[in-house]
Amino acid sequence: MEKLFLLIAIIGFGIMSYAQQANDYLEVTRAALKTEKKAMIAEVMSLTQEESEPFWALYNEFQGKLYTVNTKYLKIINEFSENYENMGGEKANDLMKRMFAYDTEILKLKKVYYKKFQKVLSPEKTLMYFQAENKIDILIDFEMSSVIPLLDARDSNEEPNK
Repeated sequence: MEKLFLLIAIIGFGIMSYAQQANDYLEVTRAALKTEKKAMIAEVMSLTQEESEPFWALYNEFQGKLYTVNTKYLKIINEFSENYENMGGEKANDLMKRMFAYDTEILKLKKVYYKKFQKVLSPEKTLMYFQAENKIDILIDFEMSSVIPLLDARDSNEEPNK
């Protein structure tokens, strides 16, 4: 669990950097996080031999899709960091719309894969798997929020959109 927190913190700090080296480091960190997450899921699930092969095949498929969608999230966060000092209303609206689209895409993906996992696991084990996924996601979100500053818009002179 400590490794997970460390990896998440590294991802967060990597996002706030601009260099290509930081992007390369971010990818290495994401790969390490993927390995650590898989080990945690394996420990939680306690799969039978019959469940194991179809579960892990579906798990790997699902994680590949999540990786693609989460890359969009990291791009949004990176753009936020690049525009943090001079955030304008247009960019703020664009980032928020993209965050809503990201949230919608993640939810749709989870719904699709929930149905797929029910075909290889009991309803209880499917729920347990998604609970574990959600707990890990919450830990990642918490760590990310600790390294991403809140936008200071107190001195904003722009008019509200009406």
